Amino acid sequence: MSWTDERVETLKKMWGEGQSASAIAKTLGGVTRNAVIGKVHRLGLSNRAGGAPEGEGETELEEAAVPAEPVVEVVATEDPVEEEREIPSTQSAAPPPLTAARRQIIPAGQPLPPQPSANEISPETLASVREVEKTSKRISLMELTERTCKWPIGDPATADFWFCGLGVQAGKPYCEAHVSVAFQPMSSRRDRRR
Repeated sequence: MSWTDERVETLKKMWGEGQSASAIAKTLGGVTRNAVIGKVHRLGLSNRAGGAPEGEGETELEEAAVPAEPVVEVVATEDPVEEEREIPSTQSAAPPPLTAARRQIIPAGQPLPPQPSANEISPETLASVREVEKTSKRISLMELTERTCKWPIGDPATADFWFCGLGVQAGKPYCEAHVSVAFQPMSSRRDRRR
């Protein structure tokens, strides 16, 4: 379907009259409501010039733009001593408190707050990894193969960045020391989520 001058004029006319995108799509034929909305925005017609009779010409987008007011139920109790109380609905204006599952979003470029260590690696394992890194081959990205450990070491933004390069453990991308840090048993990961 192509947007001919005639179809564009029909679209502009109907949009100006306040017709809904669905009604315009039906009239034009061979085009979806979303295609009509897209064309309206590309033509810069998003502000309507005229209004339609009440109840007509409203799209789901316009209806969704109106914020719903919170609903409050008044519950009468059977105990005459206890007064009526208001129970707010789930549509409250206050945001829910931050929980472990719902954390605050940090804007890009901002330092992250200290995080609790999800990775509980023993000091002995870390010491052995540091010893292995001292004896590693220190290879560049271009030197990596299927048989070399791909564990990155250092800051990629500096010249002192390299990969371990030792022989890999079968079926893994890292050497034995780096596999012990990278991969954890399933039970410990499951326990951490609780």
